[in-house]
Amino acid sequence: MPIVATFEIEHLQYLGPDGTLVREDLPEFAQDRRNLVELFKQMLLVRAFDTKAVALQRTGKLGTYASCLGHEATHIGIGSAMQYDDVFAPSYREYGAQFMRGVKPRDVLMYWGGDERGNDFSGPPHDYSWCVPIGTQCLHAAGAALAFKLRGEPRVAVACVGDGGSSKTDTNAAINAAGAFTLPFVQCIINNGWAISVPRKAQTGAKTLAQKGIAGGLECVQVDGNDIIAVRAAMDFALKRARNGHGGSVLEFITYRLSDHTTADDARRYRDDAEVKAGWEREPFLRLRKFLTDEGVWSEAEESAWKEECNRLSDIEVNAYLETKSQPVEAMFDYMFAELPHDLAAQRADALKWEKR
Repeated sequence: MPIVATFEIEHLQYLGPDGTLVREDLPEFAQDRRNLVELFKQMLLVRAFDTKAVALQRTGKLGTYASCLGHEATHIGIGSAMQYDDVFAPSYREYGAQFMRGVKPRDVLMYWGGDERGNDFSGPPHDYSWCVPIGTQCLHAAGAALAFKLRGEPRVAVACVGDGGSSKTDTNAAINAAGAFTLPFVQCIINNGWAISVPRKAQTGAKTLAQKGIAGGLECVQVDGNDIIAVRAAMDFALKRARNGHGGSVLEFITYRLSDHTTADDARRYRDDAEVKAGWEREPFLRLRKFLTDEGVWSEAEESAWKEECNRLSDIEVNAYLETKSQPVEAMFDYMFAELPHDLAAQRADALKWEKR
């Protein structure tokens, strides 16, 4: 029988786990080592914040929290590549990408602290809020991309979803729409190996998650998500391609979830110590620190000083969150309707009555 179609998935990597280059043709931004230093500093800042957030939850000062430990290179690489007028549709873990777009850490804490004012975050007002329903944010981003095309605007919609979420019909519908309408859309699949307690191998029979874009006619690449150079290069290419009217892309970022899924999870129940240890050996900081140190543009003293600054900056954000006054109980009713339906009006009255008690 004749073959009607074939495909290949390329794997993009510049910096190996040991901190040495696996290819010499570095993208332009990485040729200036100062750019890599700034990205590394942002990664350190995200990790310092993440540590503080987990500590807040453990001491009862924050609700359930989804740690981003191990994802720093992927998230910072995504956010640093985007333009302000692009649209970002995150799931619930991409803090680094959001910080690069102007969201404040205190906004993240507000959200996980149960205060919806956190979703009215700093940064681009056109970005979407955190999305806990799995995969629905991808459809939102595809819709935004369609609007950009209809308006003739040189903007791109970027959505993030996990490896588990890439199996959802929402994600695949977004990919299909992006291909059918040649939309300026980038679907980031952040493959951290686990969908809560379900391992990657049990989620799909596909050899890669990047190939899920093939059926939709999108450009598909698998990327070492622990290599900040590769992440940024892949995003730069996909964004430029989309902005110039050449359609969407699916980028699979291979990383590892070094933490529990959330603070309500205990990953020790389903992951063995050897796997986690191997994950720590591939994590994004070790390789970039080694590379920058060998290049003579980073030192242990500089890192120690910057970590102190990261802790100081994180403490400012934590204190801002802790000092924010809670909204009155009636606030949950006052911003939903111009005129409350009678049943909600009755609930509001009851809530005020019980609050006074």
